[in-house]
Amino acid sequence: MPDSPFHITAEAEAFLPARNNAGKPITVIGTEAIRSGFDQTCIDQALNSRSAPGVTDLVLNPDAHAGYGAPVGCVMVSPTHIYPGPVGVDIKCSMSLLQMDIPAEEIVDKTIRRRLIEAIVARTPTGAGRGQREAKKSRRVSADLGVQVCTEGASKSVCEALGIPPEWALRCEDSAHVGHDGNISTLHERLDKMRAFNGFPGFENKMTQLGSYGGGNHFGECEVVQLADDPAMRRTAEVFGLQDNRVAFLSHCGSRGFGNILAQRQFKALEGFFRTWGMSFPAEDKQLVYAPLGTPEADAYLDDMALGANFATVNHMLINALVLEAFQEVLPGAKGQLVYFISHNIARQEVVNNQLSWVHRKGATRAFPGGHHALKDTPFAETGHPILLPGNPRDGSVVMVAKPDAVKSCYSVNHGAGRCMGRKAAARTLDQKAVDADFDTHDILFNSRQYPIDEAPNAYKDFKEVLRSVESAGLAQQVCKLKARFVIKDAAEADD
Repeated sequence: MPDSPFHITAEAEAFLPARNNAGKPITVIGTEAIRSGFDQTCIDQALNSRSAPGVTDLVLNPDAHAGYGAPVGCVMVSPTHIYPGPVGVDIKCSMSLLQMDIPAEEIVDKTIRRRLIEAIVARTPTGAGRGQREAKKSRRVSADLGVQVCTEGASKSVCEALGIPPEWALRCEDSAHVGHDGNISTLHERLDKMRAFNGFPGFENKMTQLGSYGGGNHFGECEVVQLADDPAMRRTAEVFGLQDNRVAFLSHCGSRGFGNILAQRQFKALEGFFRTWGMSFPAEDKQLVYAPLGTPEADAYLDDMALGANFATVNHMLINALVLEAFQEVLPGAKGQLVYFISHNIARQEVVNNQLSWVHRKGATRAFPGGHHALKDTPFAETGHPILLPGNPRDGSVVMVAKPDAVKSCYSVNHGAGRCMGRKAAARTLDQKAVDADFDTHDILFNSRQYPIDEAPNAYKDFKEVLRSVESAGLAQQVCKLKARFVIKDAAEADD
């Protein structure tokens, strides 16, 4: 591309010099076709983030596009500072995959798929602000149970109270998060304080959103698993619990309105801190506010992030339990097992370059290969953990597994295809009839009258090229493809 800012190092690898050549360059994962799609705002945000205080590493993934302060689709590492922007307003937005023993041919009939859609929607509502009251077969969550959810995550007690198989917690990237000091009691104190001073008057209402998708790009999608032919990947699939030509269900959602409120309040609080002390925003962008680790401001953010993350974890676990229940209603005797639950909007402590750091993944997915020390004593110690990458319903999604070379991207890959068209641009450019006809041609059903045009497949990057970027860079390998059979998605704007 003319006047390209990238320094090419391999087919799908490049780097961006740090601003004023100060510090480590930005690692860029993407083929030429992908790199040419990065707009200037995305590149500017990457440079701004790399030059922010305490940042030692920044990775730009092939799905990257302009975000809140930092690009969506980036990894940002700091051993000394915590940044809310590269986590975002939907704390611990995540993916989960439920594998069922249902043969693919059992859902060929459109009538069966329609009944499944109705059964799922009766349990897991979609749409901004919607929750258990809008779904007659949902689980009701009291304020007291909500407190337990937010402070304990997917504990055995919480799972049993909500009808979630407790063993599913072993299939989570993180089944629970604790306070900044490693204690659950700290989260109780933080939440009690917020509620006591009327800091969370809508807490009970937000708890009624447990077990729901919300709006925007969140979805539930019925899939057929298609395993790769590679014998090694077949063995990996067996460890993951994937079953060839059987039905699975892929979910994408986060911490709903609860996480949104926590994040928005933290942004305002930190902006106020900067102004009170006369500090300059990094690159004059208030969305890149930060807190030095060990300060009361950092501790407060880490506690709030943990509360939101615990909500998001249980939200996914409950959705999967309700989805399995819906399948069992329509197809009695069906059995299901959680394959994995993994986040792409979270900051976690990990070792990077032999230094304990906070790794911020904004629209980025952790990718630990087999043998990584963090996977010790997990079911995935030898293979590496499942990586759940959604593409779009028409072109499919994939499950991947990391390779040792993922170290060069801070053990991270993209979180999906990534947008190539803004929501307003999609509404102006795309034709609704053509979008719906495309789904009909591919025999993919959906729950709404019209498929949300701003979420149409053509509003996203070419998923095949995104995957080629990951594979060419040697970061990860496909274990299976997921072929969509129906989609649960709301046309309303995201409330989170």
